[in-house]
Amino acid sequence: MRNPTNLYLVSLAVSDLLVLMFGMPLELYDLWQNYPFPFGEGGCYFKTFLFETVCFASILNVTALSVERYIAVLHPLKTRYLSTNHHAKRVISVVWVMSMICAIPNTLLHGIFYLPEQREESAICTVLKPLWIYNVVMQVTTICFYFIPMIVISILYLVMGLHLGRDQCNRRGTFDSSYSSHTRIKISAENGRRRQVIKMLSIVVAVFGVCWAPFHIERLLWSSVSHWTDLMHNIYQYVHILSGVLFYLSSAVNPIIYSLLSTRFRESFRELVCSHVEESSSVRGSPPFPKILLHPTLTVSREEHGKDCNAYPLLSHNLSLIDAAMITCTCKESALVTSAF
Repeated sequence: MRNPTNLYLVSLAVSDLLVLMFGMPLELYDLWQNYPFPFGEGGCYFKTFLFETVCFASILNVTALSVERYIAVLHPLKTRYLSTNHHAKRVISVVWVMSMICAIPNTLLHGIFYLPEQREESAICTVLKPLWIYNVVMQVTTICFYFIPMIVISILYLVMGLHLGRDQCNRRGTFDSSYSSHTRIKISAENGRRRQVIKMLSIVVAVFGVCWAPFHIERLLWSSVSHWTDLMHNIYQYVHILSGVLFYLSSAVNPIIYSLLSTRFRESFRELVCSHVEESSSVRGSPPFPKILLHPTLTVSREEHGKDCNAYPLLSHNLSLIDAAMITCTCKESALVTSAF
């Protein structure tokens, strides 16, 4: 499963884990005890920098993933040098470096605020610089790191959907005349895998856009409204609660989407869990057995497919069991190659 699409999903998962492991505890502490802020000025900078970096990295990862799928669907000849693992790693590195750089301005606007009479008890992490600078930063980052990318992503998936539908109609019309039955089955399977990946990723993007929309709407409200009325204040309170819930939900919902929509994800997860269970039970309840090497022609290199064949403990040196192990191992590796996700 080591392909460019999954590398972008791993990068997105890293940003989700950063939110859940570091961002959520700080947020929960603020809800439990709003002040004093116990982590000092360095903790305030870290909290702001973390949230800004994750916010930017998430949308840039989703955008890069969408562009990679667009190239694979509409320009398959360019995938030889644009849709490779090496190229994906370089893009991911650029995404994270750019996110960190763009998170610096808002981080520098924050600091620890104290009341003069109660200095230690009133410490709170908030904006210290002039609010107009903060408002401009919020508006620029919201437009550049949410609205523009979501518009671009929506256009890309719309074009991909239209292309796949038109391509399916064209191939269906030529199946009877120019393709053999084996070729028709192969093309149909390939189109099915491609449609499944596009469907899953489009749902991931849609859920991402819905979950992050209240967060950016809240920022726009805070930075653009100058005269607050009771109605505007009430609306902001509801948007604030909704944005917090969906913000953290977006960090946990992706594995659920993968398991519901990706057959390959379910198979690999089941294989991973079952193999660990079998290995642990074999170690506890069975004596060690000699390993039998597969024939060199049936082995698959790690560099080519990303994993080796599983070692099968054989109960005896029966030829049929050896052949079964060879065939099972080879079929698993073939499934990895032909699977799009």
